[in-house]
Amino acid sequence: MTSPIPIKKDQSLRSLRPLSEDRRFGTDGIRGPVDSTMNPLFVTKLGWAAGTVLLEEGISRVLIGKDTRISGYMLESALQAGFISSGMDVILLGPLPTPGVSYLANSNKQAGVVISASHNLFEDNGIKFFNKDGQKFSSELEKRIETKLTQEIKPVKSLNLGKTTRMNDAQGRYIEFCKSNFKDLDLNGLSVLLDCAHGATYSVAPKVFEELGAKVHTIGTEPDGININQNCGTTNPEYIREETLKGEYDLGISFDGDGDRILLVSKAGRVLDGDDLLYILSKQLNEDSGIVGTLMTNKALELHLEKENIRFNRADVGDKYVLQRLLDEGWLLGGEPSGHIICLDAAQTGDAIIAALKLLDALKHDKFNVDESVKEFKKFPQTLINLSVDNPNKIILNDKFWSEVTTIESRLKEKGRVLIRPSGTEPLIRIMVESENEKDSEDYSNRLADLASKL
Repeated sequence: MTSPIPIKKDQSLRSLRPLSEDRRFGTDGIRGPVDSTMNPLFVTKLGWAAGTVLLEEGISRVLIGKDTRISGYMLESALQAGFISSGMDVILLGPLPTPGVSYLANSNKQAGVVISASHNLFEDNGIKFFNKDGQKFSSELEKRIETKLTQEIKPVKSLNLGKTTRMNDAQGRYIEFCKSNFKDLDLNGLSVLLDCAHGATYSVAPKVFEELGAKVHTIGTEPDGININQNCGTTNPEYIREETLKGEYDLGISFDGDGDRILLVSKAGRVLDGDDLLYILSKQLNEDSGIVGTLMTNKALELHLEKENIRFNRADVGDKYVLQRLLDEGWLLGGEPSGHIICLDAAQTGDAIIAALKLLDALKHDKFNVDESVKEFKKFPQTLINLSVDNPNKIILNDKFWSEVTTIESRLKEKGRVLIRPSGTEPLIRIMVESENEKDSEDYSNRLADLASKL
């Protein structure tokens, strides 16, 4: 059985500290409220620190994209000032999905930065970094930037300051990239509902699917700076489910605010998460490949892959950990239940539009019948509780709490799992219990949450 707690008592607690206190890198960049953690003064210094480190690596230019939240204008200017002060040149991309920035960083062999808080609401914002290969920064680079953040800003001499230009066709380049991976995918006659979460995919996603022949209907494509992820997108799947059932659509596709997560909705209203999507995509795997999931991946998927003689590994939660495991194994497919799907044969990072097209390519053999494709896949019931706490490590390292986790795990044996982990981006503890019996999952999760709230 997988160890229920990925952070042991003798490990560093750096990742457990609330980001609003120390502004360190979490599982997906640095993220937090704009009026505290992600204020413009800090973001300016972050740009200077990152620029200084990148110049040491021989990289002198950075691409900056963003999602649609109102604070993006402010942080774009702050980040740009920081990079310029370090001597880095800046290319502004405007609103663009996170994987679009990854693609352009890779194709231009330049660093990339995304101003986005992903699936969070507009009050938050964040910074994600990509190297010249379009992949998330390594832990080593992140640590070097953190060290620079403790130092005083020292701008370069005026003669060496960076300059700024704008890439006016960034969206068009990304659209063509997405289409170029699926030259044989004909979507004529397919009626698709897209929920773009009023986020970064609002402009590019409809064009990609339309230009591949689909009849596209959209919701969540009217961003006003404050409605990103608001009652829509992958964190609110009930919205697209209801809209899909209302209309004459073959399926629905939901994105998150920055375009790296995806959920599918069948014509009958079944919501498919990342585990369901990996199940579908596993049918097209080569014999010598495998799949990387995370500690949150449903046990049923693991058992199915074992039955099909498909190798499977679990990584820590976070798409950068999934990516690293894929690279270590030499595999091409991985993902998380949240909807991060990585298809390394097409993209360098989790890309929701690429994943959606991959799924449609797989579903075309079932005439795009989503329900038919997953009718034999039955997941174990999971109960996940996100508990807001001031000090996550106080609970996780508490002997009484640890003892209760061990007791529950011994009762579940091989018919379930317990997972306790801190959020990498928010001051939360995530409590998950998985069991063949739904009532056991709920009861044990509630028991642990109740205990944690009293500690």
